[in-house]
Amino acid sequence: MTRAPRINALPAPHRERLLAMSTDVSFETGHRLFDEHLPADRFWVIRTGAVNLDARVPGSTRPAVIEMLGHGELVGLSWMFPPYEWELGAEALSLVRAHEFDAAAVRALCEAEPAFGYALTQWVGQVLSHRLQATRVRLLDMYAPHGSGVL
Repeated sequence: MTRAPRINALPAPHRERLLAMSTDVSFETGHRLFDEHLPADRFWVIRTGAVNLDARVPGSTRPAVIEMLGHGELVGLSWMFPPYEWELGAEALSLVRAHEFDAAAVRALCEAEPAFGYALTQWVGQVLSHRLQATRVRLLDMYAPHGSGVL
C-alpha cells in the first residue's frame, strides 16, 4: 500500500503559508503527543523520526498500534473537525522532530483565505481517505477467510 499524501502534496504557495505558521518541536522516544478524547488543539508534520497512532483496547495495558507515520506525514486529523477531540492516541516511536501548528489559528486562516482552506481541506481529506483504506485492507487481512479472494 502506498503512503498517505505528505505535506508536499499541498501546492507550494499553500504549503509555504502553512509552514510559516509552524513552530519546530521535538519529542523523545515514548513521548505521548496526545490521547483519545482529549482536546485536539494542535497538529504536526513530521520532519524526522516516527510516530505510532494507537487506540486503547479494553482490558489491555498497552494501546494497539494502528499505523506508523514518518517524514512529511500529518499527525492528527481531529483538530479539523468538531468536536475537536482526538479519536486516537499518538506516541513517538523514536526521536521526532516536527512542525507543530496551532489548530485554531490554522482553522481561522482557512476561513479567512478560502483558497488556502480548500487546498488544506483537500490534503487532509486525502490523508483521511488513505488511512481509512489502509485500515480496511488491514482488517480484511485479519478477518477475511484465507483463499476467499476477498480484497
